[in-house]
Amino acid sequence: MSKKNKNLLKLVGIKQTAEMLNVHPATLRRWDKEGGLRAIRIGNRRGVGDRRYRLKDIERLIENGLN
Repeated sequence: MSKKNKNLLKLVGIKQTAEMLNVHPATLRRWDKEGGLRAIRIGNRRGVGDRRYRLKDIERLIENGLN
């Protein structure tokens, strides 16, 4: 694998992130709005874009607990 590929962000969709954290997708949307777990917006779906989450952020949240 090239150095460029290693530096690419690993992104996870909202449904998969919700399953990993055992929360409802609406909770993720609220956390994003409140700044708890920021999403990256992909595309231009209805002007807001689809949410994707950094795998490293999800892993950090799991390690540190959801509280």
